[in-house]
Amino acid sequence: MAVSGLEWVVIGIILVILILWGPSQIPKIARAFGQAKKEFEKAAKEGEETMKEIRETTKEALQPFTETIESIARETEDVKIDIIRLARQLGIKTEGKTKEQIVNEIAEKLKKE
Repeated sequence: MAVSGLEWVVIGIILVILILWGPSQIPKIARAFGQAKKEFEKAAKEGEETMKEIRETTKEALQPFTETIESIARETEDVKIDIIRLARQLGIKTEGKTKEQIVNEIAEKLKKE
């Protein structure tokens, strides 16, 4: 089995560590790396929990606005349906027309009557 370039880099780093700190320091270095990894994972978990709390708080804070917007949308749709009904009762064709066009035609028709 041949040793690739990356493996030589890892072997070189291990040799440098052994030369600089000696074999007795390797367990301390490994513990330090383990502790650093543990702290990083803890911070990442806390960050995720904070983001989750922010999302939940934002959702709760926006709930009244969401309900109001949905209510307005339903009322707007109801008004549009009423306008179409009125136009049809007055004999106005509504297909392919905007709400504003229909309202204008209703107003014109009512002025004439």
